[in-house]
Amino acid sequence: MKVKRILVSQPEPTDGEKSPYSQIVKKHGVTIDFHKFFRIEGITAKEFRKQRINILDYTAIVFTSRNAVDHFFRLSKEVRVEMPDTMKYFCISESTAYYLQKYIQYRKRKIFFGKQTLTDLGDVIKKHKSDKFLIPCSDIAKNDVPQVMEDMNVTYSKAVIYKTVAIDLSFLSIKDYDMLIFFSPVGIKSLYKNFPKFTQGKTVIGTFGATTQKQAIADGLLVEVFAPTATNPSMTMAIDDYLSSPPTRKRSTAKSSSSTPKEECITENTDAGVKDNTQSS
Repeated sequence: MKVKRILVSQPEPTDGEKSPYSQIVKKHGVTIDFHKFFRIEGITAKEFRKQRINILDYTAIVFTSRNAVDHFFRLSKEVRVEMPDTMKYFCISESTAYYLQKYIQYRKRKIFFGKQTLTDLGDVIKKHKSDKFLIPCSDIAKNDVPQVMEDMNVTYSKAVIYKTVAIDLSFLSIKDYDMLIFFSPVGIKSLYKNFPKFTQGKTVIGTFGATTQKQAIADGLLVEVFAPTATNPSMTMAIDDYLSSPPTRKRSTAKSSSSTPKEECITENTDAGVKDNTQSS
């Protein structure tokens, strides 16, 4: 089946004609629409207090996304907690670490970061096992980070500071699209919440990241476009590759690149690597 219309479950890129998606449109003569499938909402101070977490009981904070950074410092302000100079910050990547400058004086703080994978971050945390760690996360946070902490036998707690909410997509005629592209398990869940009777049929499904692919397969979907891989590190490259030479249908066995960060896979305002790295964060 020839792909003519593609739906990407993200906001439209801000770089217009310079976007790799625009190049795909020109090269293959397809139509690409962009629609967010979910939004992120911060929890209230009242909701946070119900978790009975005292931020100052902890000596280190673990950040796996910019969303976590933003909502952690927002809540800290709302509950009137000022971060002490002794607080340590452990970030999934260098870009997340630098993002902290939005809220703290970077040079005066103890900030550590991995190379975009939880394994790398774990290697850093190992050197600070005596600390007590707090992990700000979403209501659907994966177990990857806690498992890393468990494996190292360190003291930690999770704090839910924001949640994901499916966006109403009833205005879309999902059956009119030949290809659907997802960057998060949440996006796939939103698909079925909005279109509970959706069946894949001949629709081509594309996923970015191992956890998104896993969710798609769990829901019985055949993943035919996958990134990142060694040959297609970005989703746009994977789409271009598929459109250039559509493969015979078979169950996906693509493996994610070893450099793929295992973040929370919530792609609004997250770091490059989880989000298609051809777009601005």
